[in-house]
Amino acid sequence: MSKILFVMTGVDYWTLADGTKHPTGFWAEEAVAPYEAFTAAGHEIAVATPGGVVPTVDAGSLSAAANGGQEGADRMTAALDAMTELRSPLALEDVDPVDYGAVYYPGGHGPMEDLAVNADSGALLTRALESGMPLGVVCHGPAALLAATKADGANSFAGYGVAAFTNAEERQAGLADRARWLLQDRLTEVGVRVEEGEPWAPKVVVDRNLVTGQNPASSAPLAAELLKKLG
Repeated sequence: MSKILFVMTGVDYWTLADGTKHPTGFWAEEAVAPYEAFTAAGHEIAVATPGGVVPTVDAGSLSAAANGGQEGADRMTAALDAMTELRSPLALEDVDPVDYGAVYYPGGHGPMEDLAVNADSGALLTRALESGMPLGVVCHGPAALLAATKADGANSFAGYGVAAFTNAEERQAGLADRARWLLQDRLTEVGVRVEEGEPWAPKVVVDRNLVTGQNPASSAPLAAELLKKLG
């Protein structure tokens, strides 16, 4: 069995265009669903964040509205509490992807704030991509792809097809007009090909060793695809 590295945001806010800080972090389902799939298959999990800070869950992702009712919200909270690896993350800057069988980035708006400009994360993504190891990224997690560049300055993922949180979804979530930039736009600008699915419906794109998902509902099907690549 393999050890899978979860690279997660280290912030609990997202700075909007007017300078206000929108409370956020990582999205619970995008951590829990893959964690449960990977551990059920016998894999170990390690968590890394910038500076090794304990990651913050977006409170909205634990709400009844986000989980189909209070029963679902209670189950999500309990599942998150069972992820003991979240309490003692590794420092991202000290991590070597060669020590892992796969790398996975959950979303939430947090990565828009820190991982989108984090050079350590960008270097790790580039190494993971070039190594051919399974690499999974979901929802706002693809913001981290923006920090992955080659020696010539080109984006490491230019020419790859991905799924990522879309402009339409950001508008429907009510934050598009307040954002400094939108993920779909920025990925397109650096040469990444965003394959847009229906808002909120599961959408997974597999391009070589890269497996990406559009939104929270895509995290479980993404995990299934990643497990196929792990064998």
